[in-house]
Amino acid sequence: MTERAMSRRTILEAGACALAAAAGIPQIASAHAETGLSPKSDETIRKWYAAWEKKDWRPIDILLADDFTFTSAAGDDHISKSAFKTKCWETQIDFIERFDLQRVFGSGNEAFVMYVCHTKNGKTFRNVEYFRLREDKVEAIECYFGAQSSFPSAVSTKKG
Repeated sequence: MTERAMSRRTILEAGACALAAAAGIPQIASAHAETGLSPKSDETIRKWYAAWEKKDWRPIDILLADDFTFTSAAGDDHISKSAFKTKCWETQIDFIERFDLQRVFGSGNEAFVMYVCHTKNGKTFRNVEYFRLREDKVEAIECYFGAQSSFPSAVSTKKG
């Protein structure tokens, strides 16, 4: 029989790894037990995309919490509602025709939405957005861009 010498360091490292793994198990298990997105949250999200299609800021403004933040890979790092209006809404509203929501799912006050956006110049792109909601308002959105695009926006290149 061959014996292997184990240092205290190796034993401590193995123990730390086992402890970290065991600590993660309840979190993983609880992820499967979540009940899903509430009908009210689903309705708020669908109103958000419908308001974009109407090209009217007022319904968007009503849906956004006063402390709303927006984040994207285009250099938007938790920008405010007013910065979002200037930087995103006003620059993109004339390019967007409609959204086809492919998936809306989440739990509690958090949701992911995968959509295909159709532009007025005949292009399409797919994004995923993470929503955090509070009291029927959109508190935060993080946008994850789909297929390769040119920034600042996939919809702002070549007008048809």
